[in-house]
Amino acid sequence: MTNTYSIGDLAREFDLTTRAIRFYEDLGLLQPERSGPGGRNRVYSVRDRTRLKLTLRAKRLGLSLTEAKDIIDMYDSPRDTGAQLTRFLDVLALHRQQIEEQMADLQANLDEIKEHQREAHVLLAKSDSKPVRKPPKKAEETSHGG
Repeated sequence: MTNTYSIGDLAREFDLTTRAIRFYEDLGLLQPERSGPGGRNRVYSVRDRTRLKLTLRAKRLGLSLTEAKDIIDMYDSPRDTGAQLTRFLDVLALHRQQIEEQMADLQANLDEIKEHQREAHVLLAKSDSKPVRKPPKKAEETSHGG
C-alpha cells in the first residue's frame, strides 16, 4: 500500500470528481503537498485519505461540511478526547432528531395517501360506470401568464 495518493487515485477510490476533492481542499479538509513544476501536482497523504473518508462518512450521516471539518479537526488536535466525543455525540443527536422528524412527516404523508386511495377505491366500487379520466390540461391552460 502506498503512502501517497494523487488526486486521480482518491477520485477513483471514492468515486468522486477531482473538482469535489479540490473543493474539500479549499475548505481545509485536505492539505496535500505540492510537487512538480510550479507545484501543480497534488500529493495526498494517508492522513488526507483518512480525512476524506471521514468527510464522506459525515456527509452520509447528514452533517454539513463545516460540522464534519470541526469534528475531524478535533481528532487532529491534542485536546481532551472526552470533549471531542461529547461534541460528536451532540452533533449526531441533533441530526438523528432531524431525520426522525423527517421520517415522521413522510409517514404522515404516506398514511394520507393510503387513506385517499382507500376512499377512491370505495367510491369506484360504488359506481356502476368505469372511471372517466379527464385529459391533462394543455400547457397554455395551466400557465399563469408570463
